Amino acid sequence: MCADLPPSAAPTASADSRPLVVSLCGTFLKPEMQSIYRQVTGLRRFQTVVFTEQIDRPDLFPFEPVVVMQKLARVRPRGNFLLRFWYKYVVRQWPPPRPIGWSPEFFPYDLPALLASHRPALVHVYYGHKAVKYLEMLLKWGGPFVVSFHGVDVVKFVDKPGYLAELQRVFSHARLVLARSRSLLDRLRELGCPEEKLRLNRTPIPLDNIEFHQRSAPADGAWQLVQACRLIPKKGLYTTLQALPVVIERFPKVKFILCGTGPEEKRFAEKVRELGLQEHVIMTGWMNQPDLIRTCQQGHIFLHPSEMTVSGDQEGVPNSMLEAMASGLPVVATRHGGIPEAVTHGIDGLLVEEKDAVALAEALCTLMSEPDRLATFSRAAAASVRAAYGAESAVAALEECYAEAMALGEVAGAAPAAAGEVAAGPV
Repeated sequence: MCADLPPSAAPTASADSRPLVVSLCGTFLKPEMQSIYRQVTGLRRFQTVVFTEQIDRPDLFPFEPVVVMQKLARVRPRGNFLLRFWYKYVVRQWPPPRPIGWSPEFFPYDLPALLASHRPALVHVYYGHKAVKYLEMLLKWGGPFVVSFHGVDVVKFVDKPGYLAELQRVFSHARLVLARSRSLLDRLRELGCPEEKLRLNRTPIPLDNIEFHQRSAPADGAWQLVQACRLIPKKGLYTTLQALPVVIERFPKVKFILCGTGPEEKRFAEKVRELGLQEHVIMTGWMNQPDLIRTCQQGHIFLHPSEMTVSGDQEGVPNSMLEAMASGLPVVATRHGGIPEAVTHGIDGLLVEEKDAVALAEALCTLMSEPDRLATFSRAAAASVRAAYGAESAVAALEECYAEAMALGEVAGAAPAAAGEVAAGPV
């Protein structure tokens, strides 16, 4: 599974003539990162090797080759008391953007040497804050790279002194900057990314494994409202709890099925008990993909009332919502982040404003009271997702970005980072 390759070791020669892309990420992979796995394993025109700091859940995400970057030993320099005092107590930024005593000759990982030995045509850095972390090492290597943003990384660390300037250096050096939704592209423009570098990189959804089932109102009134997400503040979990009692008054057999785990899990469960909603709320915990698809197949409406957090964290286009729509689940959600890019109000779902529990309850009751509309939304949800988010077309678009990034260097007269040709053109 893992290839712990010494910095000086060259990769084994391969008969594969496709250009090599290094997929670079901090962790490979957390359970909520299934879309990254789909991209890495879905490449056709390119071959890839994963570079990572650590491996998590190889049982969920089997892949070869994976190279675990090695930390480099560093002798802590003496002195620099004033610099440490300045960052810790005046600027209040610790750790500082670069290590105290930093010099271009020191890097925390053996990434430059690994890249030199593998000689990729391109590096794809997953998550913007990781690109900031790896930037000096990428510049030391000297080859081309692209960066993809996924949601939290358009707000993470941005309020810390010096970070935005470092992020803008990433924009400056990256060949292309990718984002999962148009709302994230807008945020990247605000952060200073040049317009000509921005590309839309939609989430790939494996639709072949998702069977469409047209939804209809349950004859016995036992409605199932499904939400699948990481249990974090931006998912609007507590707005749902505020709306639920109103829905229960009109539909007493309704169940809210929450699939997922996360830091809000304990607090959410306590709030359910506090409100006396135990008979109506089912917390399943984390579910694997087949079980989640089955749960969605049994549901009637998919809920995703996301909201902006105090820190500015926002959604791209939620993967779980797209998969639910592909199965025929109509959506009740919020006008937040990239959600309106996938859900058209009045066509395949209903959208309300963020943190508005009254409007959320009203939208749910409206859809649950109109069976013909439910069926129409069900068909439209599946059709819209299949037209725009199929895995094959999404990965093909990513590969076009790779080809374009490589061609940009050739047009500029840059020496290719590795042997191999690829047809390229603007997306």
